[in-house]
Amino acid sequence: MTTVNPVVVRIAAERIMNKGLNPKTNEVYVIDDITNQDYRQGVEDYILANTEGV
Repeated sequence: MTTVNPVVVRIAAERIMNKGLNPKTNEVYVIDDITNQDYRQGVEDYILANTEGV
């Protein structure tokens, strides 16, 4: 298991939530852009914790 950097998780999650750009592709950042499973889980958890009911 990789130790995830909470700052990186927050930045990625906020870009996804705000439809920001992925700096690697210059396209809208989506959860599928995250290939590291530990970071992906961290981003998913952050989004769930920081959004109101869906």
